[in-house]
Amino acid sequence: MSYLLIMLASLLSCGGQLCQKQATWKRGRRHLLGWLAFSVVLLGCAMLLWLLVLQRVPVSVAYPMLSLNFIFITLAARFIWHEPISLRHGLGVVLIIAGISILGGAA
Repeated sequence: MSYLLIMLASLLSCGGQLCQKQATWKRGRRHLLGWLAFSVVLLGCAMLLWLLVLQRVPVSVAYPMLSLNFIFITLAARFIWHEPISLRHGLGVVLIIAGISILGGAA
């Protein structure tokens, strides 16, 4: 259950970051404010959920799991905005996955 909460907190945090990126795509105050407001809501929910995670999981295990954000953002940027993933960046993502797997197995 704790790992599910970590995953959800990470996804909410990433959603907030992606909304900020989307806010920069079109001009117009209404567009900007709408995406930024949604970003604040998602990031606020992520923070509240993160506090719940910290009650259940040692911070030395929980915090490195936020590296999931790098994976989620990389994949979302690729599929939403068609941003390229270089070999070096892809290798970094693979190493992050390996590290999270090792940490997850140790907890």
